[in-house]
Amino acid sequence: MPGDELTVIDGGVGAKNAVLKTLTMTGFKSFVGRTHLEFAPGITAIIGPNGSGKSNIADAIRWALGENNARVLRAKKNEELIFAGSETRRGLGMAEAVLQLDNSSGRLPIDYREIEVGRRLYKNGEAEYLVNRSRVRLRDLQDVLAGAHLADNPFVVIGQGLVDQVLALRRSDRRTVIEEAAGTRRLHLRREDAL
Repeated sequence: MPGDELTVIDGGVGAKNAVLKTLTMTGFKSFVGRTHLEFAPGITAIIGPNGSGKSNIADAIRWALGENNARVLRAKKNEELIFAGSETRRGLGMAEAVLQLDNSSGRLPIDYREIEVGRRLYKNGEAEYLVNRSRVRLRDLQDVLAGAHLADNPFVVIGQGLVDQVLALRRSDRRTVIEEAAGTRRLHLRREDAL
Protein backbone atom coordinates (compact mmCIF):
# COMPACT_ATOMS: atom_id res chain seq x y z
CA MET A 1 0.00 0.00 0.00
CA PRO A 2 1.22 3.54 -0.61
CA GLY A 3 2.98 5.02 2.39
CA ASP A 4 3.79 1.65 3.95
CA GLU A 5 7.39 1.44 5.01
CA LEU A 6 9.52 -1.61 5.55
CA THR A 7 10.20 -2.11 9.24
CA VAL A 8 12.99 -4.17 10.73
CA ILE A 9 11.92 -6.62 13.42
CA ASP A 10 14.70 -7.32 15.92
CA GLY A 11 14.43 -10.91 17.11
CA GLY A 12 15.97 -11.94 20.40
CA VAL A 13 16.74 -8.40 21.52
CA GLY A 14 19.45 -8.54 24.17
CA ALA A 15 20.45 -12.11 23.30
CA LYS A 16 24.03 -12.85 22.36
CA ASN A 17 24.53 -13.62 18.69
CA ALA A 18 27.39 -14.72 16.50
CA VAL A 19 26.73 -12.94 13.22
CA LEU A 20 27.91 -14.09 9.80
CA LYS A 21 29.80 -11.22 8.18
CA THR A 22 31.52 -12.71 5.13
CA LEU A 23 32.00 -15.90 3.16
CA THR A 24 35.01 -16.41 0.92
CA MET A 25 35.17 -19.45 -1.39
CA THR A 26 37.88 -20.65 -3.73
CA GLY A 27 37.50 -23.80 -5.81
CA PHE A 28 34.40 -24.90 -3.93
CA LYS A 29 32.00 -26.63 -6.32
CA SER A 30 31.11 -24.10 -9.05
CA PHE A 31 33.09 -21.21 -7.53
CA VAL A 32 36.39 -21.51 -9.38
CA GLY A 33 38.03 -18.19 -8.55
CA ARG A 34 38.04 -16.44 -5.21
CA THR A 35 34.46 -15.36 -4.50
CA HIS A 36 33.85 -13.02 -1.57
CA LEU A 37 30.34 -12.34 -0.23
CA GLU A 38 29.52 -9.77 2.45
CA PHE A 39 26.37 -10.16 4.55
CA ALA A 40 24.67 -7.09 5.94
CA PRO A 41 22.77 -7.21 9.24
CA GLY A 42 19.27 -8.56 8.82
CA ILE A 43 18.09 -10.75 5.99
CA THR A 44 20.24 -11.46 2.96
CA ALA A 45 18.63 -12.87 -0.18
CA ILE A 46 20.66 -14.57 -2.89
CA ILE A 47 18.81 -14.51 -6.18
CA GLY A 48 19.77 -16.07 -9.48
CA PRO A 49 18.65 -18.46 -12.20
CA ASN A 50 18.71 -22.24 -11.82
CA GLY A 51 22.25 -23.57 -11.95
CA SER A 52 23.91 -20.31 -10.88
CA GLY A 53 25.26 -21.73 -7.60
CA LYS A 54 22.82 -20.37 -5.00
CA SER A 55 22.64 -23.70 -3.17
CA ASN A 56 26.43 -24.03 -3.36
CA ILE A 57 26.69 -20.95 -1.15
CA ALA A 58 24.60 -22.63 1.55
CA ASP A 59 26.69 -25.79 1.12
CA ALA A 60 29.92 -23.79 1.55
CA ILE A 61 28.66 -22.30 4.82
CA ARG A 62 27.63 -25.72 6.10
CA TRP A 63 30.98 -27.22 5.00
CA ALA A 64 33.05 -24.47 6.66
CA LEU A 65 31.15 -25.13 9.89
CA GLY A 66 32.42 -28.72 9.87
CA GLU A 67 29.82 -30.76 7.97
CA ASN A 68 31.45 -34.04 6.94
CA ASN A 69 28.58 -35.85 5.24
CA ALA A 70 29.07 -35.36 1.50
CA ARG A 71 25.42 -36.27 0.82
CA VAL A 72 24.23 -33.37 2.98
CA LEU A 73 26.39 -31.17 0.75
CA ARG A 74 24.76 -32.66 -2.37
CA ALA A 75 27.81 -34.69 -3.40
CA LYS A 76 28.57 -38.42 -3.54
CA LYS A 77 32.07 -38.05 -2.10
CA ASN A 78 34.14 -35.23 -0.66
CA GLU A 79 36.36 -34.92 -3.76
CA GLU A 80 33.30 -33.67 -5.67
CA LEU A 81 33.39 -30.49 -3.57
CA ILE A 82 36.53 -29.39 -5.44
CA PHE A 83 35.95 -27.69 -8.80
CA ALA A 84 36.49 -30.53 -11.30
CA GLY A 85 36.92 -28.45 -14.44
CA SER A 86 34.87 -27.47 -17.46
CA GLU A 87 35.30 -27.10 -21.20
CA THR A 88 37.18 -23.84 -20.72
CA ARG A 89 38.86 -24.24 -17.30
CA ARG A 90 41.10 -26.86 -15.75
CA GLY A 91 40.08 -28.52 -12.51
CA LEU A 92 41.61 -27.33 -9.26
CA GLY A 93 43.54 -29.23 -6.63
CA MET A 94 41.94 -27.56 -3.60
CA ALA A 95 38.66 -26.16 -2.31
CA GLU A 96 38.41 -23.60 0.49
CA ALA A 97 35.58 -21.87 2.33
CA VAL A 98 36.17 -19.29 5.09
CA LEU A 99 33.51 -17.62 7.22
CA GLN A 100 34.10 -14.42 9.14
CA LEU A 101 31.90 -14.15 12.22
CA ASP A 102 31.24 -11.08 14.34
CA ASN A 103 31.76 -12.16 17.95
CA SER A 104 31.47 -8.76 19.60
CA SER A 105 28.68 -10.21 21.78
CA GLY A 106 31.13 -12.81 23.13
CA ARG A 107 28.86 -15.75 22.39
CA LEU A 108 31.69 -17.82 20.98
CA PRO A 109 34.14 -18.89 23.71
CA ILE A 110 37.19 -17.17 22.25
CA ASP A 111 38.65 -13.75 23.06
CA TYR A 112 38.28 -12.16 19.63
CA ARG A 113 35.67 -9.72 18.36
CA GLU A 114 35.93 -11.24 14.87
CA ILE A 115 36.61 -14.89 14.20
CA GLU A 116 37.43 -16.65 10.96
CA VAL A 117 36.54 -20.31 10.68
CA GLY A 118 37.22 -22.28 7.56
CA ARG A 119 38.14 -25.42 5.83
CA ARG A 120 40.35 -26.64 3.01
CA LEU A 121 40.19 -29.90 1.11
CA TYR A 122 42.93 -31.11 -1.21
CA LYS A 123 42.51 -33.52 -4.11
CA ASN A 124 44.62 -36.13 -2.30
CA GLY A 125 41.96 -36.23 0.45
CA GLU A 126 43.88 -34.20 3.02
CA ALA A 127 41.72 -31.72 4.92
CA GLU A 128 42.52 -28.70 7.07
CA TYR A 129 40.29 -26.95 9.58
CA LEU A 130 41.06 -23.33 10.39
CA VAL A 131 40.30 -20.94 13.24
CA ASN A 132 41.74 -17.47 12.70
CA ARG A 133 43.95 -18.87 9.93
CA SER A 134 45.59 -21.40 12.25
CA ARG A 135 45.24 -25.11 11.63
CA VAL A 136 43.17 -26.90 14.25
CA ARG A 137 41.53 -30.29 14.68
CA LEU A 138 37.89 -30.75 13.67
CA ARG A 139 37.07 -31.24 17.36
CA ASP A 140 38.67 -27.86 18.21
CA LEU A 141 36.63 -26.14 15.50
CA GLN A 142 33.46 -27.78 16.79
CA ASP A 143 34.24 -26.75 20.37
CA VAL A 144 34.62 -23.10 19.34
CA LEU A 145 31.36 -23.18 17.39
CA ALA A 146 29.40 -25.18 19.97
CA GLY A 147 28.86 -22.17 22.24
CA ALA A 148 26.65 -20.58 19.60
CA HIS A 149 25.06 -23.90 18.54
CA LEU A 150 26.82 -23.64 15.19
CA ALA A 151 28.51 -27.06 15.40
CA ASP A 152 26.70 -30.35 14.74
CA ASN A 153 23.42 -28.48 14.25
CA PRO A 154 21.68 -29.35 10.99
CA PHE A 155 19.39 -26.34 11.40
CA VAL A 156 22.05 -23.65 11.19
CA VAL A 157 21.61 -23.68 7.42
CA ILE A 158 18.21 -24.89 6.27
CA GLY A 159 18.38 -26.36 2.78
CA GLN A 160 15.73 -26.75 0.14
CA GLY A 161 12.78 -28.85 1.23
CA LEU A 162 13.82 -29.23 4.88
CA VAL A 163 10.88 -27.23 6.21
CA ASP A 164 8.43 -29.46 4.33
CA GLN A 165 10.22 -32.58 5.63
CA VAL A 166 10.02 -31.40 9.24
CA LEU A 167 6.32 -30.59 8.94
CA ALA A 168 5.63 -34.03 7.46
CA LEU A 169 7.32 -35.92 10.34
CA ARG A 170 5.39 -38.01 12.84
CA ARG A 171 5.10 -36.50 16.32
CA SER A 172 7.57 -38.99 17.77
CA ASP A 173 10.22 -38.01 15.17
CA ARG A 174 9.75 -34.28 15.74
CA ARG A 175 11.25 -34.58 19.24
CA THR A 176 14.65 -35.50 17.79
CA VAL A 177 14.41 -32.60 15.33
CA ILE A 178 13.54 -30.14 18.10
CA GLU A 179 16.41 -31.45 20.28
CA GLU A 180 18.86 -30.99 17.41
CA ALA A 181 17.60 -27.47 16.67
CA ALA A 182 17.83 -26.51 20.36
CA GLY A 183 21.37 -27.89 20.62
CA THR A 184 20.62 -30.47 23.30
CA ARG A 185 21.13 -33.45 21.00
CA ARG A 186 24.85 -32.61 20.74
CA LEU A 187 25.11 -32.74 24.53
CA HIS A 188 23.39 -36.14 24.61
CA LEU A 189 25.86 -37.47 22.02
CA ARG A 190 28.85 -36.02 23.89
CA ARG A 191 27.62 -37.66 27.11
CA GLU A 192 27.32 -41.00 25.31
CA ASP A 193 30.89 -40.60 23.98
CA ALA A 194 32.18 -39.88 27.48
CA LEU A 195 30.41 -42.91 28.94
